[in-house]
This record gives sequence, structure tokens and C-alpha cells, in this order.
Amino acid sequence: MEYFKSGLKSVLGTPQEGSQPTGAETVEKLVDRVQSSTLLDDRRDACRALKALSRKFRIEVGAQGMDALRQVLEMDRGDCEIVGYALDTLCNVTAPESFEDEEHPSLSPASMGSVGEQFTEIFIKLPDNVGLVLGFLEEYDFHVRWPAVKLLTSLLANKPKDIQEIILVSPMGVSKLMDLLGDSREVIRNDALLLLIQLTKGNANIQKIVAFENAFDRLFDVIAEEGYSDGGIVVEDCLLLMLNLLRNNTSNQNFFKEGSYIQRLAPMFNLPPEGDDTGWSAQKVSNIHCMLQVVRTLVTPGNPAQVTMSSQKTMKACGLLEALCNILMASGVPADILTETINTVAEVIRGNQGNQEYFANVMAPSTPPRPAIVVLLMSMVNEKQPFVLRCSVLYCFQCFLFKNEVGQSQLVQTLLPSSTEVASLTTGQLLCGGLFSGDALSNWFSAVALSHALVENPVQKEQLLRVLLATNIGSPPVSLLHQCTMLLQQVNKMQSKLGLLMLLSTWLAHCPPAVKQLLSIPSSIPYLTAQIAASGGTGLCPLTGSNEHDDNEELVQGMCAFLIGICINFNDDTVTSFSKEKLRQLVEKRLGLEMFLDKLGEVSKHELYSKAAKQPQLRPKQPSELLLDHEFCRLFKALEGMVVKAVTPKPLDDLVNGSSELSMSASENSLLLQYKDLIREQDRKLQDLTQTMDRLTIDKSTFQVQIEDLNSTISQLRDENMLLRAQASTGLEGTSAGSEALRMLEEARTEAQRWKAQSEEKDSIIQRLDEQVKSLLETRLQTTSLDQVAASGDKEKELQVVKQQLAAAQERVAELESAGSELEKLRKDQEDLLELLTDQDTRLNQFKTRLRELGEKVDEDEEDDLEGYDDDSA
Repeated sequence: MEYFKSGLKSVLGTPQEGSQPTGAETVEKLVDRVQSSTLLDDRRDACRALKALSRKFRIEVGAQGMDALRQVLEMDRGDCEIVGYALDTLCNVTAPESFEDEEHPSLSPASMGSVGEQFTEIFIKLPDNVGLVLGFLEEYDFHVRWPAVKLLTSLLANKPKDIQEIILVSPMGVSKLMDLLGDSREVIRNDALLLLIQLTKGNANIQKIVAFENAFDRLFDVIAEEGYSDGGIVVEDCLLLMLNLLRNNTSNQNFFKEGSYIQRLAPMFNLPPEGDDTGWSAQKVSNIHCMLQVVRTLVTPGNPAQVTMSSQKTMKACGLLEALCNILMASGVPADILTETINTVAEVIRGNQGNQEYFANVMAPSTPPRPAIVVLLMSMVNEKQPFVLRCSVLYCFQCFLFKNEVGQSQLVQTLLPSSTEVASLTTGQLLCGGLFSGDALSNWFSAVALSHALVENPVQKEQLLRVLLATNIGSPPVSLLHQCTMLLQQVNKMQSKLGLLMLLSTWLAHCPPAVKQLLSIPSSIPYLTAQIAASGGTGLCPLTGSNEHDDNEELVQGMCAFLIGICINFNDDTVTSFSKEKLRQLVEKRLGLEMFLDKLGEVSKHELYSKAAKQPQLRPKQPSELLLDHEFCRLFKALEGMVVKAVTPKPLDDLVNGSSELSMSASENSLLLQYKDLIREQDRKLQDLTQTMDRLTIDKSTFQVQIEDLNSTISQLRDENMLLRAQASTGLEGTSAGSEALRMLEEARTEAQRWKAQSEEKDSIIQRLDEQVKSLLETRLQTTSLDQVAASGDKEKELQVVKQQLAAAQERVAELESAGSELEKLRKDQEDLLELLTDQDTRLNQFKTRLRELGEKVDEDEEDDLEGYDDDSA
């Protein structure tokens, strides 16, 4: 605020004595009166004067009076008149536009335009200020409620995001705004609509709150009260608010559908009866246009599929689709409304079989009656029709064929030979006529439309191969694909080339018979390779003889590369001169792999590619932007990687899988098959050994637990032996019994040493068996020595990889067999140790018996220890 005051002094200067007071001085006095006067009448008069000055001296009033005006709103809220003056003054100060009588010669127009935004920023620094204004919406007095609405509208225009957040957290803030739609005073209701339009832009949370505050019911009531499409601009405002609530808001779209509001849209499209001379006023055109936008918002391809499908079904059931088709076939409809209606019908029927079937049966009121689709296609291939209208017809036809196998089949059937005479024009005839006409746009439209009959439908691709065309009288007919290929080589216009290339690419993808037919045309591949090899730039084109240079020539080259890649990838090798491998070599030697891939990559780098790939509908601003189709971009994205893989030399691991056997000799193939069999055998054995390894691992863990128990027992046994030895040296010394006991202990020790020797002997046997297994594997591998393959020249590296894989397999087998041998050894060790412990137990019992026979007394503690030892041994 101090910044504004200091700026005013520097701009306006210091008043001289005796001169008239400046605007700044006057404003300063009025502001002082507002702040210091004790009488309400004085403050009211000062506010009225500030309001009068706020247009001409906006900066002065805003800089000096903002705090005073806020004070009035807070302290004098009981007086409607002074509050109205304060709100009006703030409206002028924060207005987003400048006033005609506003004069500040030293400030630029750009600075003046941002004054309202700066004052708005000052005002909302205290969010409570906005809350004060929202509170005045509850006041019914016209002089309070209306300026409060206007002030909020100005604040939103200047700082939309900030005001949205403040209103969102304000208690009942949105509800207070929604109540304004029920105000009987039209000016307040209409300004409230404008305020809500600003408030709901780009804020999904506010959109949901407004929708659940019964907004749709209130809007439809206003629309009905105003006369639907024949109403004034208020109807348009209602529809604009409705668009804000529905666009990109799935929650509100579901709420709209479930609340049966779609049914309330149908009466808006009722046409006036014939003979009505009211015509189409500019406002009615705007209203109908907004209504169509609302319908499209519910069925746009970007919506979740479930929302779109259920909305499409409801639109057909309530008669909305029928009303749209009536507008489509009516006379006297303005061109822009007709165009938008075609786009709307397109999205209502897109992907919905029932709606597509209904649209196929719509007849135009012509003589003789024709299907609506035929009438629309007649407009599309007519170069005299408006460009945007032709684009909308193509979009409608694409949506009609989208996931519609019946419609695709019916289109192709109109081109096939028939035993019955067809008196009227058909869709197929119109598309063929446009495909071979002299208008480049008609070529493009017809080629793209025909390609949509083949999208994800391999059956119709093969059926279309049966279509024959008569060229010259007396000449045999040629296939449609042959004629398209020859036409591609003859046309010079960019759009014609691109349309035909997209048609051929869609046709040949996933269809080997179509690839075979194209490759059977001798000039097809040479033309495509020549197009790719042709350098861009100005000058004479070596192929067309034209000196016309087009910036999109690289796009044509990239699509030619894509078509060759399709021919390689989906080639069944029935055309021997252009087999898969020969085409790959042609690319590598004639064009160069790097150049081929560079040309292919130019397609996805083109700016129009990204635009076409985003959405199905065509939105070109001028005919020169009509180059690529959405479905073709999807096809290119899906197949680009496959094409790159098809033309790239196969890696070594593909060689092992047999993918390059065609380039090897018979002996090399035979040898490679032997190695493949050997690898399969090794894989099988590896699997068996892996299973054995898993089983032995489980056994090993069990054995380890048992071994730990046995080690504990052995330790206890050693202690007992030490005890017996001590007893023998004291109680049995000098007697034969003691000597006998010692002798038996020595025999036990000898027996343990003998068991150890046997264990070592068994380990030696296991080692010899292991060496025999390894020798057997080496002998098996040597039966097909890898050295024989080294003589195969350029295949040496490939076979070396096989050798490395076999070596790795051999090492894995050895590791698994070694692990198995070790586990087997542990099992045998355990069994032998158990036998030794049993033998030790028997000998100790013999010791006890002999001691008793010799008359030696065994202590009870010793007896218990020996019995406990017997139990542990058991």
C-alpha cells in the first residue's frame, strides 16, 4: 500500500498553495472521513463520493482507501446503503479492464491493465475479506447482493486459482453462490451464472460440489423457462456452466446419467415445424452448438468406456439419437451446426453396435430415398463442399465402422461381384470413385475411409483382394490392390500418396495373401526403394519429374520404408523373387540399414503424427495439415518395433533357434541339428539333476540335524569311556578283570579306526565313479566335435556361441553331480556311525557284566550313568 502512495506523490506531484486540490488530495480527505467520522451519514456520504471517484482515480482510491472500505464492510454491515457503496467501489478498483475516463498519462496501458490484478492481490491477502463478501450474498437487498456478485466475479477474473481455493474452504461458500440461481431478479441470476462459469473452470472439487448442490436441475429449469434453443444468451450461459461441470469429470458424468438428465436434453433438439419462418438466429446457432458440445462431453472417446457406452445406450432409448439424425437430414440447417451435428452423431454411435445399426437404417428424404451414409459420403468426395464438413463426414464414417464387423463386411460386399444389379450408388462405389478422382483431398478421404473397413478385420482384408476393376475397354480387369499400387506410382500430390500408403499398410499388415499380391507386381518394390533412396530438397524430382518440393517428403519416404517392413515381416516366401531374406538383403545392400531406419523413424517424429495419435477426430485448420490418420498412427506404433526387428540382422541367439537356417548349407544345417539335439538332451538332464538336487538338499538338511545329535552322543560316549578308564586304573588295577576291561576298550578303539579306513575306501570308490561320469560326458561331447564347424567360414562365430553354451551346460552337470556325491557320502557316513555306536553300546554292556562276574561292586551313581548312557544310545 505504501508503494502505491509513494508512487502517487511522484506521479501527481505536491500541490501548491491556492491551487485546486488534486484527485489524490480529495481521495485522502474522503478516506479520512470514512475512517474518523462518528456519524453514519458522514461515512455514507464519503463512501458515495469514493464510489464516484473510483473510476477516474482508481489507483488513488485503491491505494489509500482499501483499508477504509474493508472497515466499512466489517463495522457497518447493518447499513445496506453504505455496504453497497463500498462493494461498488471495490468492484471498480479491482476491475480487470481499464475505464475510458481513467487517466494516468505517465502509466503505460500494460501497467493500467494489471492495476486490477494488483489490487485484487492486496485484497485477498486476508482471506477473511473474501469471506466478508460471501456473507453479503445472503443479504436479499439488491444494492448489496448484486455488487457482491460483481466483486467476486472481478476477483475471480484476476486471481482465479486463489479465489477458488478460498471459496472451497469457506463454510457454505459454494452453497451461497448456488442459491443465487433461484433469485427472481434476472440480473442477479444471470451474473451469478457468469460467476459460476468462472468458478468451475479447471477445479474438479468445486465442480463436484456445484453438481451435488442440485445444479443440473436448476440449469434445466432456467433453460426451459428461457425457451430451450430459442432462448437468449442466458441459455448459452447455462449450457457453458453445464459443460464446465461435465468436461473431464467422470463423477459428474455418472451423476448426470444416473439422474436422468440425458432425457432432458432431447427436447432441445426439436426442429421447428415446416413453414416456420423464424429461421436460425445467431443466438439459436450458439445455443444448439453448446447443446451438441454437452452431448459430446458424455460420449467423447476420452471418457471411460463404461460411461460412454451407458450414455450412448440412454441417448438412443430416449430418442436423442433420432433427434440428432433428424437435424442431420433436415434442410436449411447452417453449415457449422450441420458439421457439429455430424461429429456428435459420430461419437454417439462410435463402438456401439445397436446405435451403429440404427444409423445404418436412417434414410435421407431424397428422391429416390438413399441411406444417410451414402448421402454423407457423397458430400465427402465432393470437392465443392466445405473442408470442415468433409472432415466431419469422414470422422462419422470412421466411427460407424469402429468395432463394427457387420458394417465393414457390408462395405466390402458392395465392391464384390454380385449376381443382382444394383441400381443406386453404394458406399463402395463412392469410395472407389473418390479414390481414383483427380482431387487429392478426395483421394485421401476415400483411402482412409476404405482402410477403416479393414482395421482389425483380417477376413475383410482377404475379401477385398477379390475386388476387380475394369480399366480400359478390352483389357482384362485388375485387382483393387494392383490398381492402388499403380496409382501410387503415378500420382504426384502429397496427400494422394500418403492416403494410398496408409491404405496399403493397413491392408497388408497381418495379411500374407495381400503381401503376396503386392510383391507379385514387378514394379512395386523397386518404386518403394527408389522413393526411400530419393533425396529431399529443391530441384527436379527423379521420380515424378516435378520441381515441386514438399517439406513432408521425408514422411512419404518413412511410410514407404514402413510398407517394405510390413512386406518383410508378413511375407510367406511364396514370391521367390521377393522372399523375406531377399527383401532383407535388398534393404541392407540397396538402401543401407541405417538409412532405412532413419527414414522409418521420421514418421513418428513428424509433428502431425503426435496430433493424429492423440485423438480419433480430425481437427485440421487447413487442408495441408490433413496427412495422417489416427488408426494408422496406432498401427504404426504397434508394428514399428516388429519392422525394425524384421530388417535387422538376426542376433546369434536367434541363430541357435533356427531362424537363419535358410542361409546355411545342407551339411551345416545337419550339423546344427545335431547340436540342437545335444542341447535338448543336456537340458533334459539338467532338469532331472535339478530335481534330484532339490530332493537331496532337503535330505541334507535332515541329515545335518541328525549328525549334530550324533556328535553330541559321541561326546557323551567319550566322557563315559574316560570314566571307565579311570575306574579301571583304580578299582581294577592288578586284577585280570581290569586288564580285560582295558583290552576290550583297546579293541573298541581299533574297531573305530577300522571303520574310518572303510569310510575312506568308500570315498575313493565314489570319486572314481564321479570321474567315470565326467569321462562319459566328455566322450559324448566329442562324438560331435565342434572343430568340424570351424570350416564353415562366416558361421564360426555362431557355432562358437553354441560351444560356449555346451561348456556351460557341462559345468552345470558336473556341479550337480558333485553335490549329489557329497550328499551320498554324508548318508553313508551316518549309517556307519550308527553301526559303530551300536557296537560300542554292546561292548559297554559286556564290560558291566564282566565286572559283576568278577565280584567288583559297581556304585549306584555309576550304574545310573551307565543305564542313562544305554538309554541315550538306544
